[in-house]
Amino acid sequence: MARRQQEKSRQTKEELLASAMRLFGEKGFAATTIAEITKAAGYAKGSFYSHWAGKDDVFLEILERKMEEYRRERSRKLSHASSFEEIFNVIWDFLESIMDDMNWSKVFLEFTIHASRDPRLQAELNRSKYRLSNDIFSNLMGKHVRAEIPPEKVGSLNTALFEGFLIQNVLQTNVLNRQDIRNAALLLARAQCDVSESGEPTSAIKE
Repeated sequence: MARRQQEKSRQTKEELLASAMRLFGEKGFAATTIAEITKAAGYAKGSFYSHWAGKDDVFLEILERKMEEYRRERSRKLSHASSFEEIFNVIWDFLESIMDDMNWSKVFLEFTIHASRDPRLQAELNRSKYRLSNDIFSNLMGKHVRAEIPPEKVGSLNTALFEGFLIQNVLQTNVLNRQDIRNAALLLARAQCDVSESGEPTSAIKE
């Protein structure tokens, strides 16, 4: 009986998550209510509150799952990458895969602004499971970064470029395209890393 109840609870949660994800994508975060989420999934509001304290928390769980999905694909590609160029391109392929889901990009930006007014949510979004690229740049490109430059700064600068372009992309300014921003990020990374334009360590070239 207990196992059946656990399975039912898990199914309810998954259906509520699916409903929330669809409605957030269609209407946006602020315009979607908990009542709409539960109604669309076919449950009472009490079912929602048995899993989450509020709308912020269900969004964070969706975001975590989204990032896990993107990272699985990224990890698969990274297992075959070894050079600076290969690692860089896998990371930017990962970032562009987020861009491809235009509805989700809009909701992510909307929630980021919403979270900026709430210290708890700010702290949550700064946790690594919600971050875009800081950690991966630091961990994977640290060996290429010049000794005097903290590798976290390379990651943060690439994240800033990506998130800035994401805003322009959502607003459809059409001033920059994806290749423009990737090229700019590559030039910036090379400037801070011990690599040449060929992707080889500059120390190896000097030798």
